[in-house]
Amino acid sequence: MILFVNALTVIDFSYLCNKRGAVGESWIVDLTLHGKLNEESMVLDFGLVKKQIKGIIDQCIDHKLAIGNKINGSIENHGDYTTLDCTFGDDHHLAMSAPNQAYCLIDAEVVNEQSVIEFLIATIMPQLPSNIDKIEIELKPEHSKSFYYHYSHGLKKHDGNCQRIIHGHRSQIGIALDGMAMPRLQKQWADKWQDIYLATAEDQVSTSQLQHITATENDLCFAYTAAQGYFEMAISKARCDILPVDTTVECIAGYLAEQVKAQHPDSDVKITAYEGVAKGSICYA
Repeated sequence: MILFVNALTVIDFSYLCNKRGAVGESWIVDLTLHGKLNEESMVLDFGLVKKQIKGIIDQCIDHKLAIGNKINGSIENHGDYTTLDCTFGDDHHLAMSAPNQAYCLIDAEVVNEQSVIEFLIATIMPQLPSNIDKIEIELKPEHSKSFYYHYSHGLKKHDGNCQRIIHGHRSQIGIALDGMAMPRLQKQWADKWQDIYLATAEDQVSTSQLQHITATENDLCFAYTAAQGYFEMAISKARCDILPVDTTVECIAGYLAEQVKAQHPDSDVKITAYEGVAKGSICYA
């Protein structure tokens, strides 16, 4: 017997790529279970699928930085926290120190759809009832109706897992002037923020203030203490944009509205900013 649940959840996370650095991603999770009927004449109750399996996925990878085996650098555990130091692309640098739960270590050369699927299946199967013989997972991005960008960020004021300093999203962006969509402006901002780290100005620190990692002369540094612990990072200036506000989707929408309004003061501006899949914020200026 086969049971399926489409769009069970969305994984919002970042993964480390030797070419692109920290890449914010949002994947929709479709799940299929193969097994025998249990005493309730079910493969698995839909309520348990949505609660238990979604919970496992959230715990093991959602809102984390996923790292494979073949990175250009090192990752070291120090008890309660782990440090990362690596290079990527054209000699760009990234370093991070964070509590262990901010990382997802995947036993594969690279992090991609297939390696994450294999990781999730290996994590989920031992925790399912014995009547389930096999599970299949499909990961897919949202169908894009507009231009999109990959970004990573951290929200120190957030009570949940958004406080982790490098997690991210694959997000569409909508820009309209006087009620008319402006693909040129959408592409301009999507290109500007492709594979970007969006930082908050008040989180910026000097190199000397870093406690567990080292930075290069071309890095920008950020640090904060949140409910889950102490976080810090250093990243090449070319791969970071510092905003004067928190990087919540509401503030991103407001920031974009201000920037576009400054360029088009005589137009009514509408910004539709997404945070991953099917959620976001609208701001007018």
